[in-house]
Order: sequence, then structure tokens, then C-alpha cells
Amino acid sequence: MAGRLLDMAVIRHEAIASNIANAETPGYRRVDVDPDFVRVLRTTQAKMAMPASELAASVVADQHARTVRPDGNSVEIENELLEMSRNTVEYDFLTDVVSSHIKHLRTAITGRNTS
Repeated sequence: MAGRLLDMAVIRHEAIASNIANAETPGYRRVDVDPDFVRVLRTTQAKMAMPASELAASVVADQHARTVRPDGNSVEIENELLEMSRNTVEYDFLTDVVSSHIKHLRTAITGRNTS
């Protein structure tokens, strides 16, 4: 699950970068990772309905963007920078979790603690 969430953080970072790049593009609508992805991932994990590796996050237009400027653009640059900072912290945390799992697997296989 941490690996899937790490993939989602990468996709979210790309979406935020796209939003920032298009902050002055008339008619551009803010995009983000589909908010249902985490719910579907948790449901799938809980019910063991399918391997989590088969799920992929997708980018969709944000229907909850708070403002739309007169030119039709819905990007608020301050919020995008805040979201990018938050996403970076989440990515770093998830990277630590995945690295920890790999270290535990390595210790289990070799019988030696390599840290």
C-alpha cells in the first residue's frame, strides 16, 4: 500500500507542477489526483479484492476549486505552493516507510542487520 501511495505522491507532484505552469493560462482548470483513489485503495486492501499493484492513480479536473477568475482559470498559486510542500513531506515520509520495509526484508533474508 505504501508503494501505491508513493506512486500517487509522484502523480500529484506532476499535477501540481502542471497547475503552477498553467497559472496564467486562460480557461485552465486546476487538476489533482482523483480523490477516490485512496478510498478505492483502502477498500481493495481491506477486502483483498485485487492486488494493489493493479490500481493506478489518475489525474482529474478539480471540481472543488474555490475560485475561478474571469478568464476561466481556477489555479491559486499560493495554494499550489502549499500543496507542493505538503506533498513533498508526504513523499519523504512514504519513502522512509518503503525503505524501512526493504531493510527489514534484507535483514530477514540475510540474517544480518545492514543499517
